[in-house]
Amino acid sequence: MLRFKDFLDQNAIFCIFGSYLSILKIMNITRTFDLLDRYKELYDIDDALVCKEEAKWIKYSSQDYINYSNWISYGLLALGFQKGDKIATISNNRPEWNFVDMGMAQIGIIHVPIYPTIGSEEYEYIFKHSEVKAVIVSNKILWNKISSVVNNVSSIKSIYSFNEVEGLSSWNTIIEAGKKQEEKYKDQVLKIKEGIDPFEMVTLIYTSGTTGNPKGVMLSHNNLVSNFTSTSRAHGLGVGHRVLSFLPLCNVLERMLIYHYQYKGMSIYYAESLGTITTDIKEVKPHMFATVPRLLEKVYDGILGKGRNLPYIKKQIFFWAVNLGLRYRLNNKHRYLYNFKLKIARKLIFSKWKEALGGEDLIIVSGGAALQVRLAKIFWAVGFSVIEGYGLTETSPVISVNSLTPTIVKFGTVGPVLENIEVKIADDGEILSKGPNVMLGYYKAPDLTKEAIDKDGWFHTGDIGHIDEEGFLKITDRKKEMFKSSSGKYIAPQVIENKFKESFFIEQLMVIGENEKFASALISPNIKFLHDWCSIHKVQFRDNQELIQIPQVIERYQKEVNKYNVSLGEHEKIKRFRLVCDEWSPQTGELSPTQKLKRGFVFDKYEHIIAEIYQHGKNGKNGKI
Repeated sequence: MLRFKDFLDQNAIFCIFGSYLSILKIMNITRTFDLLDRYKELYDIDDALVCKEEAKWIKYSSQDYINYSNWISYGLLALGFQKGDKIATISNNRPEWNFVDMGMAQIGIIHVPIYPTIGSEEYEYIFKHSEVKAVIVSNKILWNKISSVVNNVSSIKSIYSFNEVEGLSSWNTIIEAGKKQEEKYKDQVLKIKEGIDPFEMVTLIYTSGTTGNPKGVMLSHNNLVSNFTSTSRAHGLGVGHRVLSFLPLCNVLERMLIYHYQYKGMSIYYAESLGTITTDIKEVKPHMFATVPRLLEKVYDGILGKGRNLPYIKKQIFFWAVNLGLRYRLNNKHRYLYNFKLKIARKLIFSKWKEALGGEDLIIVSGGAALQVRLAKIFWAVGFSVIEGYGLTETSPVISVNSLTPTIVKFGTVGPVLENIEVKIADDGEILSKGPNVMLGYYKAPDLTKEAIDKDGWFHTGDIGHIDEEGFLKITDRKKEMFKSSSGKYIAPQVIENKFKESFFIEQLMVIGENEKFASALISPNIKFLHDWCSIHKVQFRDNQELIQIPQVIERYQKEVNKYNVSLGEHEKIKRFRLVCDEWSPQTGELSPTQKLKRGFVFDKYEHIIAEIYQHGKNGKNGKI
């Protein structure tokens, strides 16, 4: 006879077994929106997503995240959207972006995130090519950017805005529709979710591109999930740790990392803007953030600029510490005397650097471009763990990354290849990759897809590199950007450019010289630093156009060129250069939104200068514009 006690025991066992099955299910995440179930079962967090509004941090709990995502799903269905439709977002980083991202994913609507910094022609191309049915913008400024092209796109039926914008529907229209129709669409959403295959497209991301129209990269749930679960092993942070997010969420690296943070139960704080990062870091005190090398360069240059203005004794101590940091080696490969000096440097100097970046033991993820080794060394010496990785939008994005658990880091490399990914080096040095992270293909471009992914499934990255004897991947250049001089010698411009950008005088530089007798360069100066130098040396000028033509300035830049030429092969040395007075940026067109040189644009813009270098500049190797 079954006793009541026996029933309780069996019922308890059943409950435990059921809970175990639930945990197994959430551990086996296969779709991006499965992260919401993971929150429900594992992470009850008060500050899952946090943003700043009018100088106040607004917190959304993990349950808020689940609720808003569900309301978006119900609301979109109530408004007539269907699985397979595409909706674009043009937004700053904010929790609402996550709500609509998950809300769309749960019902099979494809998210098309777009950079807020591109031009109207590119917006129109993406809208038409992707055939988006709706667009969600952040604010009036972004609406003004796209309003002139929306009427030219027949597929767009609705425009919504996160902030209140006159004449536009608020995103709350979707939320309110979802709340009202929750009972009607609740079961339908569950049914759609159950039917979504991990290999279905979840997002369409348009590459910023440096030439031509952007390509639409089709990524599946499986692509992104495989990447954020694999990279989650690179560090030991989790619940109770804070991250600051400021790279655009439309960038695949930041987006993947946002999923990565959620997977690990970390609290995500969104910076108010790029201009408030310093203040936001001090307030949030993050344990981790992702950035691009250029921002780290600016932080470093800014700190050194302050160091130069210190009184004599303090300045000597400051630069003693800096020079010590630049000799830093990983894994305690220093003698006792160096470690002793480093402790003093950290106490006297580097502690202030650390405090400026929040004061916590900080992990900095660097991606998007090559990180100068000197920067990696100095930040590690300060006490920050900088981990550099490598990947592309087409690989969701990470192919390799340095790791902290355990510490497998090597300066000048992008780390070992992730465990679920294969990499091989082609005969011409190109990096080929295969794995669950490789895209579904380019949207409406089967020919381009076949060019990128060969019949054996290898994705051709277009990057040149090698794997060293310890298994670390090292990137040397872009295959398409390498060129030959007229003597037949190969020149890898990125390698040279990264060396020269170590100079405080140089903000950007582009190496030229394809089919020419020698290599030359166009240099965009670090204008602020150059102005300070002119002030110290009593150099008078009316404007930047006049400044770059002053012989004393050109002579100073020649010294910088001579300094870095020493480390280059004879055919790589910069024999002539020209200064330009323009500051290169995504807004002015010389850089892509991910800070990569748009070489074709720069070449066309300064075609007359390049012609002068190689055709009319025979009387001097420096010259002026």
